Order: sequence, then structure tokens, then C-alpha cells
Amino acid sequence: MPSEAHVIAFDDAPFAREHRGDVLLVGAVFAGPRLDGVLTGKVRRDGTNSSRVMAELVVRSRFRDQIHAVLLQGIAVAGFNVVDLHALHRAVGVPVLAVARNKPNLVAIRQALLGNVRGGARKWRLIEQAGPMERLAGVWVQRAGISSKGAEKLLDRLATHSRLPEPIRTAHLIAGGLGAGESRHRA
Repeated sequence: MPSEAHVIAFDDAPFAREHRGDVLLVGAVFAGPRLDGVLTGKVRRDGTNSSRVMAELVVRSRFRDQIHAVLLQGIAVAGFNVVDLHALHRAVGVPVLAVARNKPNLVAIRQALLGNVRGGARKWRLIEQAGPMERLAGVWVQRAGISSKGAEKLLDRLATHSRLPEPIRTAHLIAGGLGAGESRHRA
């Protein structure tokens, strides 16, 4: 991976608990430390289209040939629309990292998926197939297409203002501003 990696980070916009339907997805494209572009799409609340939509956004964008990695704010967007990290990696041809500030409660997630979410068993299998959460560079990570050492080096370079990589933090702020009128929470 080049020392000045170009990455895209995805996060979803906030939505009301009772909302059903599509949720805004924002991709922040970074060229090294600089925000270079923004992509948007829509994913279904608790759906199954997140991997496909993210791949299409990357592949169809003018940034496609410059992207070295895809970063996600967690492995699911729009509630429980779980991203297939390995399928996304194959589709875009670059490493994919799902990043979380804190270690998720996998027991609670499994119970919620298997007890309350349509297609929950398949979604839980995607989380398991992504591999165990690893503590790298001060955050928790699941990864596809990159070694632990490579992931840690990339995350260290991209974490400029917090433990989270700046592209994820920026995608979160943009998604919050577009979805709620202003960004309210830190990433």
C-alpha cells in the first residue's frame, strides 16, 4: 500500500427508529490526508444490498482507479444491512476494513439478528465469515484482503484527529449533516 493511500470510507445517515425503506449512504473519498470527493447512494434498512451498493458506488466513480482501500464504520449499515467484506473486496479489488471504536457485543448482535431480523441467520454468517474482531491501532477491525500488519499501518496513518481514521470520521459527519440537517455526534 502506498505511503499516501487513497481510500473511501462509508457510513450511513441517521434515521428514525420507526423508519422503513432506504437510508442514505455516504462515501468520503480521501487522497492521503485530503478529502477529495463524496459519493452517495441508498441502502435498504435491515436489507441485503449494502455490499452491492458500495461496490457499484466505487466501481462507477471517477475515483475507482485511485482507491487503495475501503473503510467502513462497522460491518453493518442502515440497521442490520450487513456488509459481506469478502464479496466487497472481490468486487472492488482492494482491501476492505470494518472499523469500530469499541468492541461490539457479538452475543447481543447474534441474539438480535437471529430473533428479530428477517434473514438474520445469513447476516450472522456474514459477520462470522468476516473473522474475529482484532484490536489494531486503537480500534477494533475486521478485514478482507489485507494483513493485520498492513491494516494497522494504514489505520495509524489515517487516524489524525481521533482513534478512528479521518475518512470514517468525515463520512460520519457528512452523513449526519445530510441526514439530520447537522452532524451531532462524534464518529
